[in-house]
Amino acid sequence: MDDFVCNKLTEWKLSKWIQIFKDQGVDKESLYCLEDQEILALIPFVGPRSKFKKKLRELIKEEQNTTDPETSDSSVEVRPSTSKTNDKGKRRLDLQGESSQSPARKQPRVDIVTQREKVILSKVKKIMTGVDQQLPNQDDKLNRFLKNKINTLETDKREVIGVFGRTGAGKSSLINAVIGEQGLLPSGDISACTSVMIKVEANMLNPKYEAEIEFITKEEWKEELWTLFNFLGDNEDQKKDEDYKDSVEMLSILYGEEWRNKSTENLMDKKYFREIPEFLNSESKTLRCDTAKELSAKLVKYTQNESKVEDAKDVKRLYWPLVKCVTVRVPKNDFLQHVTLVDLPGNGDRNKSRDRMWKKIIGSCSTVWIVAEIKRAAADKESWEILEESYSLMGNGGECQQIHFICTMSDHIGGSDDQSAAGVRALILKRNNQAKRDVRAEFRKLKEVKKQLSEECFKVFTVSSEEFLRRKSLNPDDTEIPRLQKILQDLNDCHSETLNYVSGARGILSLIQGASIREGADIKMAVSIELEGKLSLELDKVRKPMEETLTAFEKCLSEGVEKSKGSCEEDLKSVLNPKTKKDVSEQLELVNKHYNEMT
Repeated sequence: MDDFVCNKLTEWKLSKWIQIFKDQGVDKESLYCLEDQEILALIPFVGPRSKFKKKLRELIKEEQNTTDPETSDSSVEVRPSTSKTNDKGKRRLDLQGESSQSPARKQPRVDIVTQREKVILSKVKKIMTGVDQQLPNQDDKLNRFLKNKINTLETDKREVIGVFGRTGAGKSSLINAVIGEQGLLPSGDISACTSVMIKVEANMLNPKYEAEIEFITKEEWKEELWTLFNFLGDNEDQKKDEDYKDSVEMLSILYGEEWRNKSTENLMDKKYFREIPEFLNSESKTLRCDTAKELSAKLVKYTQNESKVEDAKDVKRLYWPLVKCVTVRVPKNDFLQHVTLVDLPGNGDRNKSRDRMWKKIIGSCSTVWIVAEIKRAAADKESWEILEESYSLMGNGGECQQIHFICTMSDHIGGSDDQSAAGVRALILKRNNQAKRDVRAEFRKLKEVKKQLSEECFKVFTVSSEEFLRRKSLNPDDTEIPRLQKILQDLNDCHSETLNYVSGARGILSLIQGASIREGADIKMAVSIELEGKLSLELDKVRKPMEETLTAFEKCLSEGVEKSKGSCEEDLKSVLNPKTKKDVSEQLELVNKHYNEMT
């Protein structure tokens, strides 16, 4: 909460509610965004609530009618929630002389436009609330459809970017650099391997760095324990196997050495989860910090699979095996306003819950970043395997429109110490261009992938996170991180909350208006019948080959079963009757001979 809100509540003789506004993190920007339900939660009594709403309307109207932006409070305080450029972009334009006005005169006009959008959004939301209440309670298709559409208008439509890459490729450093938050996600140590899915979003409600930790259920962990114990028992002779060592490590980081002498039931005892009661209560755990570095240190035990990193040196127990997903929220970050970056550790997780979530996320990604170290980008087997294993989820029914292959550490290059800066830069540029050509050539070899995702969707970038964070370099020859930031800006610009909501509301109201015109009833019925007929025909086209395939598959299974049964009978007979009649006769003669000799 800032002084502006405190002063206004005092001025409006509502100082009794200052502490509640402070506890809920209501600052000047969020004050203008308050809706009826939120105001009701803040001020439950009718009298003071009505007074507050009246004063707030007058304040908004006063802001709209301001003719001199430089004298308006909003020109200094109110920040746009749908800004099309970040502060770096504004400074760059001013330095290039593309603006004849100073930033102090430009910004207020943007703020006033944004404030007008908020007022429009508030009015349209009230209209749609009234429409929802007036819809008949009849349980028919149209009413259900309309109510569902009105409810989904409130959904924050976000662009999802999935970030893949092997351990040590620089994913965390890349995300930190692109969103301008150095130290948010742990990086810089190959042992600091992210083991859970991490979503990075903007925190538009308060100035804190937040992390919401979602755990798997107790039942899922009990099932996983049973699976791990059976796996270890069956593979005790293969202790050098990687899967065996991974399973032992997973149990050891959570239970120490106690798991070796305990049963599955014993390991579900509450004493092992005292630090995370949320897991036992099937709840999410929320961490709040003032700085990115502080939050990063607290997250180590929930996201990392090693305790060798500096931030984890005092951590006695790690809990990442129990974590399904972590959502990190960065305060007031323009790059993340309508974009979610998802750091994906990989598919094929033994835990079914995490594996299902991974597949759901990758199908909703509009853009995928595949991160690989530049010196081995084209030959990085793991990166290409990730693409080959997941392209069907991205392209076949998924929302993926772009694949960005990002070569990291582009400024790391060998050379003699006596080389000039210009010489080193020329070598880096040459190496970067060669890496791009090699990666594109490798992509052309993936024929199956190209059937789902065309070459036009595939772009290659070379970046240096260290170079960017150290110098804030904007030269694309040094690093292409500014180009990735531009991609995030463009995605945000396409998602104006007001435009999305108003457009959706207009479509719903148009549908209602059309449905209310009796003259069009016969036409709508005819169109509906025709569409249902075409849909039925198309389903038949799909159903027939599917049935044929199923019949052929069942036939093969039946033949295989009969063949196996016959083979088993023959093997069983050979075991029960290992000797032929001739062999038995010869043996009987031999025994009789020995018997005669003895007698």
